[in-house]
Amino acid sequence: MLSRLFISPLFGVSIHSQARPEGFVFLSWNRGPFAAFKVLKLLLYTARKREKGHTMQTKTKLNCKGRVFRRGETWWIAYYLRGKEFRESAKTDDEQKAIRFLKQRVKETGADEIGAQTFVTPQAQRLTVPDLLDNLERDYRLRGKHNVKVVSLLKPLRSQFAYNRAHDLTAEDVARYSEKLLGEGYAPASVNRQTQLLGQSFKLAVRHKLLNAMPYIQHLSEQGNARKGFFHEPEIRGVIANLPAYLRDFVLFAWLTGMRKGEIASLRWEDLEGDTIQLRAENAKNGNARQIPLVGELGELVKRCQQARQVKRGETVMLSEYLFHSNGEPIKEFRKSWATACRKACVQGRIFHDLRRSAVRNMVRAGVNQHVAMQISGHKTGAMFQRYNIVADGDLRTALAATQTHLKKEQAAVIEFKSGQEADNARTAKARKFANG
Repeated sequence: MLSRLFISPLFGVSIHSQARPEGFVFLSWNRGPFAAFKVLKLLLYTARKREKGHTMQTKTKLNCKGRVFRRGETWWIAYYLRGKEFRESAKTDDEQKAIRFLKQRVKETGADEIGAQTFVTPQAQRLTVPDLLDNLERDYRLRGKHNVKVVSLLKPLRSQFAYNRAHDLTAEDVARYSEKLLGEGYAPASVNRQTQLLGQSFKLAVRHKLLNAMPYIQHLSEQGNARKGFFHEPEIRGVIANLPAYLRDFVLFAWLTGMRKGEIASLRWEDLEGDTIQLRAENAKNGNARQIPLVGELGELVKRCQQARQVKRGETVMLSEYLFHSNGEPIKEFRKSWATACRKACVQGRIFHDLRRSAVRNMVRAGVNQHVAMQISGHKTGAMFQRYNIVADGDLRTALAATQTHLKKEQAAVIEFKSGQEADNARTAKARKFANG
């Protein structure tokens, strides 16, 4: 409450007060004559607020470690960690409870400073797992990596962890989710694709300093999970014949070159230099630019693309900037069209990426040098290239038949050698018997 108040138009205002919890603290405040009007205005404003039931903001310090203050009828606390102030509501109208809450927070920050326990900030406590997944999806969009597959993988994660606080999620929670998926018939690789995105969302939050730590996420073994599908020439021709017109040359290009779907979809007419296509480094998965010479059927394919380059939009005719396009737009997902074409060609279950394995296998069978084949397909390591060099059942049969033919020749040579040696021994024995007469 005010102890003394002197207001003078000539000498200004002089206020002396004692600290009270229901008002501001003023100590020996002396100002000039113009301050008198401001003080009167402040006093009138305070009186009106109190008449309406409002309470002035009150501050209480606690050993310089933090403070409690009131906003309306609710007490708030403020404390510090490494020079940064944190504020949060004590969710009470009792000052003593707010002070006890502040003391607890001060202990937690002290434990963090000595390395005993990581302090979880109020912001981190409010973060949910869906919040982290939203941040990851936003990051994917910024980096141009967002696609339908990412959306489909994030959907079950949002459903499973819809109400989980990020800082409360444990390794055990993730392990239970992995066990649930395996029980539902998911392959280990499919489980890993989901948990991988979950781990990426936590890593992104730690990188942006939204969280201090993340749970351990176990990676399941994918040994023996490598796909072994590939196409024979008649099979892929049957699939191409059943595809929509705008996809036929797209798939044929993949069959002939082994390029990835995203790399083919990124090709523009400005990437065509003479009879060579230059794949840009930023569009290649491994980050290395490479060249594709347009020889044989590839040259005919590009000529067809030139004829289909024009796109009609209303009364306007435009030229598509993409080598392969759908009404002027880059080709994206066509899983339904692909599945339908495979079913009609009686090769159900094949995937687009099988074309890449097929191209590698075809180049190896044609006697193309591995280094040259890797330059065309875009493989960085020989180990990965060999993984794509699928060995078919017919290859194994041919190899075993050739081996057995070789063994039979060796066996015949041995028998012939033994027969000759036995004949020589017999002649020698006969000669000795005759000599001994």
